[in-house]
Amino acid sequence: MSPYLSFLLLSLVLLDREVVLSQECTKINVNTCKDCITSGAFCAWCKQKNFTNKGEQDSARCDTKEELEKRGCTETNIINPSSIFTPIVDIPLRSGNRPIQLAPQQINLELRPGKPTTFPVRFKRAEGYPVDLYYLMDLSYSMNDDLKKVKDLGTDILKALKEITPYARIGFGSFVDKTVLPYTNTHPDKLKKPCPDAEQYCQAAFGYQHVLSLTDDGSRFQQQVSAQFISGNLDSPEGGLDAMMQAAVCGNKIGWGNNTRLLVYTSDDGFHFAGDGKLGSILTPNDGKCHLEGNRYTKSNELDYPSVGQLAQKLDENNIQPIFAVTTNMQSVYKELSDMIPKSAVGELSTDSSNVVTLIKDAYSNLSSTVIIEHNRLPEGVSILYKSNCADKTRKNEPRGSCSNVKINNEISFDVTVTAERCMKPQSFEIRPLGFTEKLTVKITTPCQCECDDQRDAADCTSKGHIECGICSCDSGHVGQNCECRVGDKTEKELNQGCRRDNGTSICSNLGDCVCGVCQCHASETPGKQIYGTFCECDNMNCELNNGKLCGGHGKCDCGKCLCEENYQGSACQCLKSDEVCKNANGTVCSGRGHCECNVCKCKPGYQPPFCGECPACPSPCPKYAACIECLGFQRGPYSKNCSKACSHITHTNVDKVVNRKVCKEKDSENCWMIFIMEELDGENQYKAIISNERECPEPPNIAAIVIGTVAGVAVIGLVLLLIWKIIAFLHDRQEYRKFEKDKANAKWNKADNPLFKEATTTTMNPNFSGD
Repeated sequence: MSPYLSFLLLSLVLLDREVVLSQECTKINVNTCKDCITSGAFCAWCKQKNFTNKGEQDSARCDTKEELEKRGCTETNIINPSSIFTPIVDIPLRSGNRPIQLAPQQINLELRPGKPTTFPVRFKRAEGYPVDLYYLMDLSYSMNDDLKKVKDLGTDILKALKEITPYARIGFGSFVDKTVLPYTNTHPDKLKKPCPDAEQYCQAAFGYQHVLSLTDDGSRFQQQVSAQFISGNLDSPEGGLDAMMQAAVCGNKIGWGNNTRLLVYTSDDGFHFAGDGKLGSILTPNDGKCHLEGNRYTKSNELDYPSVGQLAQKLDENNIQPIFAVTTNMQSVYKELSDMIPKSAVGELSTDSSNVVTLIKDAYSNLSSTVIIEHNRLPEGVSILYKSNCADKTRKNEPRGSCSNVKINNEISFDVTVTAERCMKPQSFEIRPLGFTEKLTVKITTPCQCECDDQRDAADCTSKGHIECGICSCDSGHVGQNCECRVGDKTEKELNQGCRRDNGTSICSNLGDCVCGVCQCHASETPGKQIYGTFCECDNMNCELNNGKLCGGHGKCDCGKCLCEENYQGSACQCLKSDEVCKNANGTVCSGRGHCECNVCKCKPGYQPPFCGECPACPSPCPKYAACIECLGFQRGPYSKNCSKACSHITHTNVDKVVNRKVCKEKDSENCWMIFIMEELDGENQYKAIISNERECPEPPNIAAIVIGTVAGVAVIGLVLLLIWKIIAFLHDRQEYRKFEKDKANAKWNKADNPLFKEATTTTMNPNFSGD
């Protein structure tokens, strides 16, 4: 978007905002200067005498400054407090042994409710800024080789810090875990000899112990570290958050100074957090307090581990920046932890901690080059936003200021915008850069009283009162805008009678007060609602809605009736006075098949809005007007003699070929198919026909071919049937012959068996012959 276009859009937004703000101020029914200036950030009060017209309420004095000036109120008589800031302590930025990196150090804000003010905050990284480094080491058995290396590197760590700043101190502490099951093996033998190697000496497990307070003596650091012994605890040491909490809150014993505070945490394992203490029957939540006695954490077995949020809060409160120096296998775990703790870093620790010096230098460089400023707990009803003016880019409207890659002696700035939502007692809060002890104290006051300094005149207020901010403050026994009404002249009943509508029982419709026989309407609790009228019977909200807007957004609600703009009409100003909205692309209102009613087409049955263009449920016109198509396109058919009269509502065009999805096909009087398209025009029964010149007519039958085909078919069928019969007969005879041959082969002829055969001789038996 071009800068000019952006400026134009911004100007339009601001102009529209001014109009809305003016409307909001005038809708507020306030009668005092205080109520006016506290009701809206852009509302002003006119204290000018005789500013209001006769009968006009004092709430007319409350409007935007521009509107009041238009109505004749001079600038000197307009009360319009602004939000301002005043630097109280602003020591210039400097380096050296007492560096100043943040300015100003204290400011006072006078905040008008709803009206923000912006003030600058400057920051410059000072060269040689003091550094306190507390080395917190895991002394579980797995860190044995790391302890040996740290003993050798003790002076090297301090030398590395001295290269960054001449004002460096170092301290040492150690931790293991809670000395209860399941965190530590509490078997008596293990308590006596905690080390797995019987010849090696090591100390029993412990929660956290503070070994050396912060000192600039490197040899003392190495001496104290050299005196440390590894713990024999072989279980996973995960009591690091306990130790970090104590190192953060026990500032006096650790010796934290007004310096950059680094807490280097070294371990090769994870950590426990709130809730994990239940495994060891420890149910009391961590209280976030210091419990070091004899340099040992005495509540280790009584209080649960701290939560991540609780630890982050304490580190933040004490301006401590943690550096997690952990082994490769724990990198991902501690990176997630670092994401939840502002101004923290994670470095990869070698297996024997030999790279710890380089790791600390790199981590400190990354942390110190990132500048984050934020505030502590804000007073209720106060909001704050930051604009960061960094060297690389500008970030707007963020909940905190942030710049990266800030180099030493490079000054950056932040624009801080503070807004108070309402009047309040004097409050204060602090803005500070994370990781540094410097801070900016911001004191807030909200001037909600009007200082009018009216010049008194005995003739004011009919000599029955005095002017306060342009309005009369009446003496006892007198009321009215000019104290003109003496309550004693009439009875209260007589005064109230003038405030009753139609001699009713309610006074001022129960929405106002009867003052000297005149209703003074109350301010509505509904935002934007204004109550007015002789009897407070009217308001500007109880009118019809259209599309969720009062009077359709095209009128003004006045005592229950919409007063529409010039081009709108209707009970809710919902209708344009013209029918332009109802015209189709051809400029025809509702396509000639309906009428325009309140900007909407009311279509005839079947036709659909918005322009009554289509009738999905209507029957196709193709069969109905087929006779007209025949006479128009081919000059034949039943309407051929009076085609122009019978089909006057159809215009037509003949084409060689019709290409369209919605093609009509109807038969004419000659039984031919006509191909055409029917397009409905604006109006009723008005069509345009596009007719194809070619019809699809059926050809006459070939008699000779039919006869020859029939005869040939009969002959072929007869031959086929005869052939089939012949084949069947042949197969049957063949079967019978085979059967005969088989029977013939199996036949055995015997004479005795021949019933026709007779012997040539006859044998007669003698019955009397005995054989002798």
